[in-house]
Amino acid sequence: MEENFRDSIGTVTQEGKRAWIFPKKPSGRFYQYRKYVSYGLLLFLFASPFIKINGNQFLLFNVLERRFNIFGFPFWPQDFHLVVVSMIIGVIFISLFTVAYGRIFCGWMCPQTIFMEMVFRRIEFWIDGDRGAQMRLDRSPWNGKKIRKRLLKWSIFFIISFLIANVFLAYLIGSDKLIGYITDGPMAHLATMVPLLIFTAVFYFVFAWFREQVCIIACPYGRLQGVLLDDKSIVVAYDHKRGEAENGRKKFRKNEDREALGHGDCIDCFQCVNVCPTGIDIRNGTQLECVNCTACIDECDHIMDSINKPRGLIRYASEDEITKKTKFRFTPRMKGYTAVLTVLVGLLMGMLFLRNELEANILRLPGQLYERKDNNVISNVYTYKLVNKTSKDIDDVSFKLHSHRGTIKMVSHDSFRVPAEELAEGTLFIEINNSALTGDKDQLEIGVYSGEKLIETTITQFLAPRSYN
Repeated sequence: MEENFRDSIGTVTQEGKRAWIFPKKPSGRFYQYRKYVSYGLLLFLFASPFIKINGNQFLLFNVLERRFNIFGFPFWPQDFHLVVVSMIIGVIFISLFTVAYGRIFCGWMCPQTIFMEMVFRRIEFWIDGDRGAQMRLDRSPWNGKKIRKRLLKWSIFFIISFLIANVFLAYLIGSDKLIGYITDGPMAHLATMVPLLIFTAVFYFVFAWFREQVCIIACPYGRLQGVLLDDKSIVVAYDHKRGEAENGRKKFRKNEDREALGHGDCIDCFQCVNVCPTGIDIRNGTQLECVNCTACIDECDHIMDSINKPRGLIRYASEDEITKKTKFRFTPRMKGYTAVLTVLVGLLMGMLFLRNELEANILRLPGQLYERKDNNVISNVYTYKLVNKTSKDIDDVSFKLHSHRGTIKMVSHDSFRVPAEELAEGTLFIEINNSALTGDKDQLEIGVYSGEKLIETTITQFLAPRSYN
């Protein structure tokens, strides 16, 4: 047989045009499990912006104001190193997961797949019917029935896309602000309404037309799996040893002894192809387009039940399991990923544990030199910025010198309040006798106190006259 299935992707015709996919409606045990997982994740996605923990939104990614909440804990730009470590952990975790279990994330947890297969595709099945009905409707002329179905489907798609855009906006600006915008009306916030409609159009374009092309063309993870997978990775695989046997596939005929004729269990019914949301033939092996959605497993199991053959012709398996009958094992590569992941997770936990609730920065006022005062006292002027990372006010805040004997004079009050999740800034003077200094640039350690409790320490430079001894 001429093997040309790798020459082009399954959604492009020989003329280079888009081959529209009309997948059959899936059913089966894996599909039921996927529905439970998908609707649980959808509930989490839609509820997270509206859940509050200690007054903090559960998940917030306010890039414009540089405010982030992760699981109710507020993070600031000063915590960017934590974000970097978290992203590295995420990449290594995905790499480990892919090495072990292939592209299972795409089929079970990816938002694109969940929205496409469990929301938009199910609406399409409800309005247009199953695979055959959709193909007939697509070929039919634009009559009243087709117009009504198309308008109903496109309208529902747009409404859902608008709802998704609003939820994503809640992640970006905060649910309280979003609710305020909705209460005020769209005309009062046109600057926000226009980007919202643009995002709605993007979501609508993706789910109404671009569809599986996101997974095949746009998503970088599909390319990543080609690098990470090996013969020991668990993927959705066709058992070609059992399916092809010695003489290959053959259509099913009742009461025929297929084993005596040397034919495999695959009856070439093409149901695994018809149900695939990316239009591939899983019997050609692991392919870029496969998102491990398990639809072909359920469909093949149903066919095997119908012809009294054991299930598992298409199943979760590695290439080594099919060809060499070896079971899954933890390879040295997986152990290496796990070791690195463990170290990074421990590092992140330590950094979170040592993370201060208040970030203090005290810097000399740019362009200002020291000032001589009476009794050989040297004075420097500073600006301070205090960031309260908690959801509670920090009261009675003051500064004390730890490294030198001297005084700190505030421009306003000697103590002040840093509001919750806010920034407090101002000006102060530090005065130190020249005899207590060791050179023209001394490093000072300053303690930040709330009442009598030390809550943070910071360092800064102190300029003084150069000594000529």
